[in-house]
Amino acid sequence: MKTVKMVWAVAVLLLTSTISYGQDTEKAKALLDEVHRKVKSYDNIFVDFKYVLENTAENIKQETRGDVTIQGDKYLFNYLGATKIFDGQRVITVIPENEEVVIESPDSEDENTITPSKMLTFYTDGYNYSWDIRQNVRGRQIQYVKLVPIDTHAEAKEILLGIDVQTKHIYNLIQTGQNGTRTTITVNSFKTDQPLSGNLFNFNAGKYEDEGYYIIEQ
Repeated sequence: MKTVKMVWAVAVLLLTSTISYGQDTEKAKALLDEVHRKVKSYDNIFVDFKYVLENTAENIKQETRGDVTIQGDKYLFNYLGATKIFDGQRVITVIPENEEVVIESPDSEDENTITPSKMLTFYTDGYNYSWDIRQNVRGRQIQYVKLVPIDTHAEAKEILLGIDVQTKHIYNLIQTGQNGTRTTITVNSFKTDQPLSGNLFNFNAGKYEDEGYYIIEQ
């Protein structure tokens, strides 16, 4: 009789855990869907962010900031002293330190890489997700969703995506790599539907040639 009761208790526990896991997955999906709809509703988005890379085993910690303007698939990305532009057809990287411009096809980028144009929507494909902790960050309620890549060979082991419960905007992203490296991107400023110059995403090769830049087309 005790054995029957024990089996029954274990079965109930497993069933309850499965239901709870399913509900958590549904909640996570619903929140991510809402964030995605919100992002897609804007004509353009400007994000100023802080970037921190840490690897305690290697005694590495790097901090920097950057900003990106996104309109559809196009973007203008300023980071580490360089500017990267996607005009809809080409990825142009301007590196003032080397007086160099590199022009590439977007196909040259790894499909698993979170590019500037995908940084606010990357989570819609290629991940399993689950409901995680909620934190109060200076009065803002930040709900975390854990993302685990379906591709077992992906560079990321897992990603925690922090979402502002009120605005449904992404607050931060914490990525843990397979090698133990932890990358944190925190949004300092998030602006939408800003007036943009009509040539913001255009690249003027002549301007850089006149300034003595070496232009490399790959």
